[in-house]
Amino acid sequence: MVFNGKAIKYGDNVDTDVIIPARYLNTIDKKELASHCMEDIDKDFVKKVNAGDIMIAGNNFGCGSSREHAPIAIKESGISLVIAKSFARIFYRNSINIGLAIVECPEAAEGISEGDTVEADLDNGVIYNRTTGKSFETKPFPEFIQKIIANGGLVESIRRGDIK
Repeated sequence: MVFNGKAIKYGDNVDTDVIIPARYLNTIDKKELASHCMEDIDKDFVKKVNAGDIMIAGNNFGCGSSREHAPIAIKESGISLVIAKSFARIFYRNSINIGLAIVECPEAAEGISEGDTVEADLDNGVIYNRTTGKSFETKPFPEFIQKIIANGGLVESIRRGDIK
């Protein structure tokens, strides 16, 4: 799996209430959730994000509640991959379950700036900052996670018979 996009960067301890504020949790409409993604921390996020962009974050990204709405809002906004120094465990699992690619790589999170062009080859475990020419090693995605993400989430992977 190879991802290419512009970096949109956030700091440490971005919680699920910031990713998708609780006042919008009365909907299951994915596009509606995406239209409010990150608005309490970055009012311009929905205007600047383009399909395929890559979110970069610090430590403990996705801390807070266990709601699936947060990774859904990120994915539906157009973000193809989230790279962070570390993730809250439930957010990490929810992201994989809904088919949002997510990877921990502290060096990349530190070495990529807002607006940089990023390429991530997660089959081979390499993240490239095409703006600076630097590369960062990470663990490749296991085959079963590749299938889940390629199929758009865990439920769809089970339905297709890729995961049993």
